[in-house]
Amino acid sequence: MTHQTDTEAVEAANTAFYEAMERGDFEEISELWLDDGATPISCVHPGWPVLSGRGEVLRSYALIMANTEYIQFFLTDTKVSLAGDVAVVTCTENILSGGPAEDGAELGPLVGQLVVATNVFRRTFDGWRIWSHHGSPVLTETDDEEDEESGS
Repeated sequence: MTHQTDTEAVEAANTAFYEAMERGDFEEISELWLDDGATPISCVHPGWPVLSGRGEVLRSYALIMANTEYIQFFLTDTKVSLAGDVAVVTCTENILSGGPAEDGAELGPLVGQLVVATNVFRRTFDGWRIWSHHGSPVLTETDDEEDEESGS
């Protein structure tokens, strides 16, 4: 494959990952993660410890999906770097999410969050698969001001 074709395939795999999250499609999420029986996968959700191995990583996605009524990702600043059979995608996740509804409403309050993410992919016979995901929250000016006021 050409460099451009590989880049497009990685971008498609990255997009598929976020779209599966939006749909709450656990089966697709599972298929998108590397599963070669030898290479441990890892994941860091914002504010969580490092999760290692398919069991821990996929359990975390099942928990997130079970406790999130609505989630939408608007990806910005997406960049793909390729080195042979490994690709690194960096992006900003502009997330809009909502939890369970209260008082008979259809959807709970929506919350916006900015997260910078690094997704590492590896080429397999079945296409590009996620090897590692790391998301870190982006502090806004309001967050910084609250930290200063509380003396943090």
